[in-house]
Amino acid sequence: MEQKKSESGGLPLPLLSAGFIERRIYLIRKQKVILDSDLAELYGVTTSNLNKAVTRNAERFPEDFMLRLTREEYNALRFQIGILKRGQHAKYLPRAFTEQGVAMLSGVLHSPRAVQVNVAIMRTFVKLREMLATHKDLAEKLEALEKKYDRQFKVVFDAIRQLMTPDEPPKQQRIGF
Repeated sequence: MEQKKSESGGLPLPLLSAGFIERRIYLIRKQKVILDSDLAELYGVTTSNLNKAVTRNAERFPEDFMLRLTREEYNALRFQIGILKRGQHAKYLPRAFTEQGVAMLSGVLHSPRAVQVNVAIMRTFVKLREMLATHKDLAEKLEALEKKYDRQFKVVFDAIRQLMTPDEPPKQQRIGF
């Protein structure tokens, strides 16, 4: 993974690519969330400092903005993505922030890096929503076509498939002996 140093010379900061952020968005309790440790890495701070800032501003983070993982959720996620190596244990269960919680973090963390990270994360969430909407639209259109499917469409689709299959290349005659 490509990283660059922070301007303050502190923790190395990952580049803010959409793919990097997308890989850190998980579906927990039917909500798309980002873990506190992943956000801390993106913001270039320690998880402990990020959580201290959240605790100092607890009124900004209601249940629909931030949730604390249960032990079962944490273990399932841990095995899924390999959060900890065997023998290591987290003192506290991680927090998971929804899109609104991430937006609220911009009011708690006041660095130029925090602004850049929040913009990148919001763009990623918007991109994911657009992709889901597109897939939903396509699925609905396909379902509507399947409901209308009859013999007339079968003939059309068969003709299209036949046009799409490449012709066999002509057999070349060998030259020589």
